[in-house]
Amino acid sequence: MKKIYPTAAEALDGLLHDGMFIAAGGFGLCGIPELLLQAIKEAGTKDLTFASNNAGVDDFGIGILLQTKQVKKMISSYVGENAEFMRQYLSGELELEFNPQGTLAERMRAGGCGIPGFYTKTGVGTVIADGKEHKDFNGETYIMEEGIFADLAIVKAWKADATGNLVFRKTARNFNPPAAMCGKTCVVEVEEIVPTGSLDPDSIHLPGIYVHRIIRGDHEKRIEQRTVRTA
Repeated sequence: MKKIYPTAAEALDGLLHDGMFIAAGGFGLCGIPELLLQAIKEAGTKDLTFASNNAGVDDFGIGILLQTKQVKKMISSYVGENAEFMRQYLSGELELEFNPQGTLAERMRAGGCGIPGFYTKTGVGTVIADGKEHKDFNGETYIMEEGIFADLAIVKAWKADATGNLVFRKTARNFNPPAAMCGKTCVVEVEEIVPTGSLDPDSIHLPGIYVHRIIRGDHEKRIEQRTVRTA
C-alpha cells in the first residue's frame, strides 16, 4: 500500500469535504501539522469541526482557518494566544466545547482504541459535568466522557519509515499520537522519511497501522513565547 505522497495537497486529495470532523495534533505551536493545515485552507473546505488542544495563534496553525471562517466548532482545552479564536467565541460565531487537557487526550486515545466512553473524576462539580452521566465508584463520583472518532487525523512527526511507523521529537509528541489514533484516516507530515527497518522497534512511538498517508516537508517551527535569561 502506497503511503508516501509528494505534497500535502496530494495527501489530502479525496479526503476533504465540508462539515467534516478533524483531529489535529500539537500543543501551542509545538508539533502542529502546519503544512496540512495550509493545504486545508487552500482547499477551501468549510464548516469544519476540529478537536485540538488549542488553535495555534492568529496567523499560524488552526488560526489560519479561523481567519478564513472555515471552522464551525472547536473541541479544545485552551483559547489563549489567539485573539481571533477568542473574538469568534465571544461573539457567538464559533461553537466551542471546552475539555480538560487530560480528558481531551483520553477521548482521542479512547476513540483510537474503539472505546465509546469512559468515566473520569475530572470536571465533577463544574460546568464540564453539566448534562453528562454521573456514576459512583467506591464512594467517588465520576462523569462519563465519550471517545472521539474523527473523519480525519492530521499530525506532525519527526521521522517516519515507508510503512508509517512514527517517531516524535521530545515534547512535540504531545497530542499527536492520540490524535493520530482516533481518525478514520490519518495523514502525517514529517521532517524525514527513513528506510523501512532502520528505526529501532523499541523507539517507535506510533505504529504504522494507524498511518495512511505521509508527506515530508520543511517546517517553520515557530516559538510561541520566546523566554531568555538576562545575561
